[in-house]
Amino acid sequence: MIREVFMPALSSTMTEGKIVSWVKSAGDKVEKGETVVVVESDKADMDVESFYEGYLAIIIVQAGEVAPVGAAIALVAETEAEIAEAQKQGAGAPAAAAAAPAAPAPVAATASAGLQQNVSRQNGRSIVSPRARKLAKEFKVDLNSIKGSGPNGRIVAEDVEAAAGKAQPAPVQQPVTVPATPAAAAPAAAKPAAAKPAPAPVPAVALSGNRVPMNALQNAVVRNMEASLSVPCFRVGYTITTDNLDKLYKQIKSKGVTMTAMLAKAVAVTLQKHPLLNACYVESGIQHRADINVAVAVAMDGGGLITPVLQNADRLDIYSLSRSWKDLVDRARAKQLKPDEYSTGTFTLSNLGMFGVDKFDAILPPNQGSILAIGSSRPQVVANQDGLMGVKRQMQVNITCDHRIIYGADAASFLQDLAKLIETNPQSLTL
Repeated sequence: MIREVFMPALSSTMTEGKIVSWVKSAGDKVEKGETVVVVESDKADMDVESFYEGYLAIIIVQAGEVAPVGAAIALVAETEAEIAEAQKQGAGAPAAAAAAPAAPAPVAATASAGLQQNVSRQNGRSIVSPRARKLAKEFKVDLNSIKGSGPNGRIVAEDVEAAAGKAQPAPVQQPVTVPATPAAAAPAAAKPAAAKPAPAPVPAVALSGNRVPMNALQNAVVRNMEASLSVPCFRVGYTITTDNLDKLYKQIKSKGVTMTAMLAKAVAVTLQKHPLLNACYVESGIQHRADINVAVAVAMDGGGLITPVLQNADRLDIYSLSRSWKDLVDRARAKQLKPDEYSTGTFTLSNLGMFGVDKFDAILPPNQGSILAIGSSRPQVVANQDGLMGVKRQMQVNITCDHRIIYGADAASFLQDLAKLIETNPQSLTL
């Protein structure tokens, strides 16, 4: 029997995937549960296993290429005798896959498509990324002699390259060839209308340089931002004095507590009093959430951003929250987050204050009702209620809300309570 291996849906928002690397080569024996290919989804690289055993007869989508979810990426033959037949069958598959992209398949369909996701697998052995394993075989490096630098001690490709004394060369970007005059590409028989003068040639300098294609993460951001444009939003700003919060941070920083975790905890506790800010709009009404999952935007090396989620942030103590945040960021930058660790946020924080930004507006993420933009905390000369001047540290926060379910008074009340917590009782965050 010959089976098609389809591009799996590794998340509910994934519409296409990029083949990072094939762990198996054409003709190799494949065992059930064995990693076959590494796929780059919207925001992570996933090890994908075979759901059945047989022989990888032909690879249709090569490493570095992209295929829509549900498109055939390889053929697996049940027996060696069927390999040649499968190779003939798959010879014209790439053109067919490109001509008719398949509709996205649900995440649950991954296993039935012949592959299943495996994000982390211990089995009492060192965790090794498929690409690292392949390079180790190529460079003849003993994996047992390598200490992994990835999350949870995972051995990644860079570890193998370092052990072998080799580094992968950076890909050379080919310049885009620009025609000297766009009009030259038009058919000779076509003549411009008499009423319109011929357009002036585009100066070559306007399109000079390299054209770099977007990666899967950047394309996912584009889709999310385009979806956000259809949502009627409004924004409310608030100034919060941070003297007491900064004082507390200095006291507990040595215990591994981060300012991001403190702000996420403060927001989560405040959301307990304002469940509407934690809800989202659906066609049938307002969808309230049982959990408070605070997502925090993180910039990724190479472009794009991801929003690791601190799940049940209101229930975790500040120390556990800080440890969870460090782990999430490490695995996010290694592209090892599971889908539910970046797609289950109910409220988002975007903090550019760490870059010295005074204030900014954030764009509402899909399927959320609010996002809070946090500026830097700076010393400011202010007057107290008695008219006396003094210096206080203050930060500007701006909240963006879905106006279909949240109104100005709701957002203002939330910010007022958040400011009260941070200004007068930040010690409660450590309880």
